[in-house]
This record gives sequence, structure tokens and C-alpha cells, in this order.
Amino acid sequence: MRFEIMRLDDVDGTAVDTTVVDAASVNRIVQQAAAIGQRILIRPAESQAS
Repeated sequence: MRFEIMRLDDVDGTAVDTTVVDAASVNRIVQQAAAIGQRILIRPAESQAS
């Protein structure tokens, strides 16, 4: 499963950066964001129709 992770602006909460990662990478990204106090939003990535 893949997840979309959005880095959020500290002032107004708008998404300033978006990346799509696999499930194995989510924990590492959450740990990094927590270490520096970065706000992120994580949601399942939309799958592409085949």
C-alpha cells in the first residue's frame, strides 16, 4: 500500500510539499517529522486505474 504524505505550513496548515511513499517508509518519515516538530498529513494514496 502507498501513502501520500503532505508537509504542512506551520502558519495556516496548507500543504507545501507532497510525496507518495510505500508503507515501509511511513514510520521513518513520521519519526523525522516528530524530531523537528514538522506538521504532516498522511492519507492513503489514490490508486491509478489500470
